Amino acid sequence: MSNFNTSDFLNPMQTVTWANGRHEVRCVKVIAETHDVTTFTFAMSQPVLFFFKPGQFVTLELEIDGERIMRSYTISSSPSIPYSFSITVKRVAGGVVSNWLHDNLKSGDQIAVHGPVGQFNCMDFPADKVLLLSGGVGITPVMSMARWWFDTDSEVDMIFAHSARSPKDIIYARELDFMSTRIDNLQVHLICEDTNVGEAWSGYRGYLNEHMLSLIAPDFMEREVFCCGPEPYMRAVKAMLQALGFDMDRYHEESFGEVPVKDVKQAEKHADAAELENQQPKEMVTVNFTDAGKEVQVEVGTNLNQAAVDAGVNIAKACGVGICGACRVQVVSGERTMTQNGGISDEEIEAGYVLSCCTTVDGDMVIDY
Repeated sequence: MSNFNTSDFLNPMQTVTWANGRHEVRCVKVIAETHDVTTFTFAMSQPVLFFFKPGQFVTLELEIDGERIMRSYTISSSPSIPYSFSITVKRVAGGVVSNWLHDNLKSGDQIAVHGPVGQFNCMDFPADKVLLLSGGVGITPVMSMARWWFDTDSEVDMIFAHSARSPKDIIYARELDFMSTRIDNLQVHLICEDTNVGEAWSGYRGYLNEHMLSLIAPDFMEREVFCCGPEPYMRAVKAMLQALGFDMDRYHEESFGEVPVKDVKQAEKHADAAELENQQPKEMVTVNFTDAGKEVQVEVGTNLNQAAVDAGVNIAKACGVGICGACRVQVVSGERTMTQNGGISDEEIEAGYVLSCCTTVDGDMVIDY
């Protein structure tokens, strides 16, 4: 079995990594998946490796009409693409948050998120053979799992069965088709309840049932099952597997609408603490870029690269995690803290050079740049 199935693989380098807590992130992409489903991709100004267990979720902290609202969404991307993460949201009639996100959130906007958390994930239940079952937007956590196995060239045998209302409602249809044509250990089966007038469909029709399951996954009794979708869908799947004598210790489910209260409460505590912190007076210092003739006031603890951006100074950078050395600048004077990953020599450090991507401003600074 591939070692990509275990949590041990999640720490490939020592750098700034994601940990459960409150984080300010910036929306970098907005992608229309279907007529009512959109993917929002987030990153940080200071590069962060967003490692998480595929299947986990984040809680968004939003302000809508002057009220703080917390709402949780599964991460739909994979930690194999670690410098950003995505959520995929369906517009729900009357849904305050889903409609606000669709109508307001755009590239460049900043929001706060909490996480990642969640017991429903493929890392904690490694298996050679899996059956991924999803309904509607419940596809997001199992898609994260499939993307992880696909991107890491895992040998896990995957059968992916997704149920949608109609062909136009199938989320990630083209990507699933692409993935299944590139590797032989992923079989994709799409099921549509109905078709619209003039819509061609050659896949399964109706609802997932015992006969359909036997065609899709004849060896389902040997597989680890991960299931997510609307409550009625999961109830039906669970009842069917139980009736067939499936070992329910190998069945894992999460409703995309149900998040443990304790996780939301923890996110609210993070938000309260952040609000109190924002009310405290901030210690401001000056960073002067002599060659550029520019200076900026920033809070103590600001990343030097971000300070340059705020001052309108462009420092060259590449890796963003202190490996390549492209963002090296010389500090004429000032207090700072640098955590780097081998991108600068001891002689350069002795001469006053720092890597701006992984240096924080601790006091007034003068930079020869």
